[in-house]
Amino acid sequence: MKVFYTPKAAQQLEKLSRAIQKRIVIKMRFYARQENPIKFAKHLINRLEGNFRFRIGDYRVIFDIKGDIIYILKIAKRDEIYT
Repeated sequence: MKVFYTPKAAQQLEKLSRAIQKRIVIKMRFYARQENPIKFAKHLINRLEGNFRFRIGDYRVIFDIKGDIIYILKIAKRDEIYT
C-alpha cells in the first residue's frame, strides 16, 4: 500500500517536533507494508473526517483507505483530534 498525506495532514505533521514526525512516518510505513493495516486501526463511530484511526503514542492519525492507498486526513494529539 501507499500512504498519501492530504495538504491539511501534511501541514499538521510539519508543525510537530522532528522526533514525533519521525515516529509517525516510520509507523505509517510499517502499517503500509502490512497485508491488512486495518487490523491495527480502530473504526470511528462519528465519521466526520475519516473512517479509521491509528494510535501512535499520544497522537491520532485519522485516515481512509481507498484501493491500495491510505489517505491520511488529520494528525493531532488525542485530546485535540476530535474537536
